[in-house]
Amino acid sequence: MVSTRPAPTRSDEIRLRLADDIVNGALAPGVALDETELARRFDVSRTPVREAIRLLAASGLVQARPHRSAVVARPSGGELMAMFEALQELEALCAGLAAERAVLRETAILQDINRRLSRIVKAGDSQAYHRVNEEFHNAVYLAAHNTYLAELTAATRARIAPFSRAQFQVLGRLSRSHAEHQSIIDAIKVGDRERASREMKHHIMTVHDSYRVYDAEN
Repeated sequence: MVSTRPAPTRSDEIRLRLADDIVNGALAPGVALDETELARRFDVSRTPVREAIRLLAASGLVQARPHRSAVVARPSGGELMAMFEALQELEALCAGLAAERAVLRETAILQDINRRLSRIVKAGDSQAYHRVNEEFHNAVYLAAHNTYLAELTAATRARIAPFSRAQFQVLGRLSRSHAEHQSIIDAIKVGDRERASREMKHHIMTVHDSYRVYDAEN
């Protein structure tokens, strides 16, 4: 299956690199992000750096300051929990609607993605898992056949992407995530809206709990 998702832009790549540095502590809270220095580091102009910083601000990892360099900032535990709670409800709604509306081709896509994830689990590649995991969730959104809901859920997911990426570093998390995906697929296949919503809620809160484990260990 050929992915229809656009290739990552240079801004996306810089955002992910900086997000990793922030989440793993290499860039501590309060550190200023100098655009000129970052442009030199990534060998780009300041434009993609500025866009990357804007995107990081939307995820709560960076605090923008008028006429001054942005600084590293991390959401409090309560703020992060609030974002995960919102994502949990949105994703559950998508999964429930997908159980009612998905066509055979869409469930086949979900199953194909999870087979790819199975191979990645065996390889132990957390970065590749994150990328394909995003494909899985986007496929659930599409199967819900509600464009507005898909856009809203994807935007919310993007805000916590650095944290969901980090949780894949927790021992055993890849295999558990893969199993949780299969439970969601199984519910969607048989058209069980309540079960699909319940399995997705469990999955998203497990992501949050796994990130807390990662954060405590690092």
